[in-house]
Amino acid sequence: MEAISHAGTVLGVLAADGVVLAAEKKVTGKLLDLSVTKEGGYGGSGEKIYLLTDNVVVGVAGLTADANSLINYARTAAQRHLFTFNEDIPVEQLAQRLCDLKQGYTQYGGLRPFGVSLLYAGWDPYFQFQLYLSDPSGNYSGWKATCIGANNGTAQSLLKQEYKEDIKVEEAIALVIKVMSKTMDSTTLGSEKLEFATLTLDPQTKKPKAKIYRPAEVDALLLKHDVGKKEDTEMKAAA
Repeated sequence: MEAISHAGTVLGVLAADGVVLAAEKKVTGKLLDLSVTKEGGYGGSGEKIYLLTDNVVVGVAGLTADANSLINYARTAAQRHLFTFNEDIPVEQLAQRLCDLKQGYTQYGGLRPFGVSLLYAGWDPYFQFQLYLSDPSGNYSGWKATCIGANNGTAQSLLKQEYKEDIKVEEAIALVIKVMSKTMDSTTLGSEKLEFATLTLDPQTKKPKAKIYRPAEVDALLLKHDVGKKEDTEMKAAA
């Protein structure tokens, strides 16, 4: 739990027509090679937000190495379900599978619990859009909006004040950016410190469509909501 409380903030908001996830990246540095995440790959840095299946995106807070192990387990479980039943795994069932594994590691001697909490954003035809939170003990719960990681108390109180039942994805994105700007340790928001993802329904196919934003898209989104790095833009324009 100590690792989770010091990890970068991960925020999730459930909207009527989708789910929004945002995460603060702690591993940053001038010598870190970010060329792969900027030019190719499926968005993000692979540090905080992961695509599990076509219908589930997950954000993690805690020990990244433990998260990688759980992510691989979840992807395998989801593909087995798809192979057996020819349908995407229901979101709660996937969360339950992971929690069963996590609970086992609290029960037997010689094992330590996984030091990671997860936020699952998903869609299935049974309960539509869903947002679940699971902790190292193996407990999980459904939420309309929640936060894990550092400064989660401040974020929770802001979400209680600002969240509305009939919120749409665009409003949810604005809310997430507003809360992240007030709870993140860094003074300015940018793609080097923030990961972003949305899960919506494709209007044509009516199937879930996950989007993990690439760094350039994150910067554009932040500028659109007036919280991006305006100083850099203004200095370049002046020069």
